Amino acid sequence: MLWALFLLAAWAVAGTACTRLCLAAVRAAAGDTDTGQVRELTLYEAAFLSGGPRRVADVTLVAMARQRRLLLAHTGWATVVDPRGRDAMERSVIGAIGPEGQSRIAPVRATAATADAVRGIADGLVRAGLAVPDSARTTVAAGVRQVRVAAVAVLGLGVAALLTPAPPDMPRTLVALWFALPLALTLSCLAIARVEIHPYSRWASPAGQRLLGALTRSADGAADDRTYLTSVAVRGVRAIGEPELRAAFAHREAHDRQAGGAREH
Repeated sequence: MLWALFLLAAWAVAGTACTRLCLAAVRAAAGDTDTGQVRELTLYEAAFLSGGPRRVADVTLVAMARQRRLLLAHTGWATVVDPRGRDAMERSVIGAIGPEGQSRIAPVRATAATADAVRGIADGLVRAGLAVPDSARTTVAAGVRQVRVAAVAVLGLGVAALLTPAPPDMPRTLVALWFALPLALTLSCLAIARVEIHPYSRWASPAGQRLLGALTRSADGAADDRTYLTSVAVRGVRAIGEPELRAAFAHREAHDRQAGGAREH
């Protein structure tokens, strides 16, 4: 009856992994607290839901540059023109540039993205059910990985059971069918998770994505400064129209790629 012990182990592995994934998915879905109230996103909130903390830093840099309070050179340097920040994000950017008033854009962006002002935006969006909490993202991802490992483990246990001696009245086909049940559980759990969890982006919950969709539609076809910045917040720096300003951020992206390559080596 060694095959029965393998079967019990297979059920234990499959049941534990699937239960953990289901609980993680339920906690993630609880963040979608759409109460039906009208909620207008701020520029920084739209940037965070679209691209995370670094997008918030990008739109702050672009907004200050268009107001001539910050000079972003095509060489990839940022220079402070007006040292008085109008809000917490602008003060974070100015502080990241440093007391000399000049710095490369890439480190400024990286530092501003980790500022308390960005964390405050993120916390507010999570409380409103518009952003996916970090814990929910990591827990669901870990749950999916555990179920995948469980599926492989069940398959391995099933093969091991088929290779062990079985009672004469227990056909191999029946043993395989018994192991097919926990395997089917893990595979169906993965399929359901793919469908149910797929609507969550990296940053925005389904409710947040709905607000972003409405914001994007309202921005199409308009040409005022607010709409321009909204487009940058939602679509990223590729929505920048000015060639020199776009060139400044192209230097930033090249710096990011070099830094990423250095970390890999």
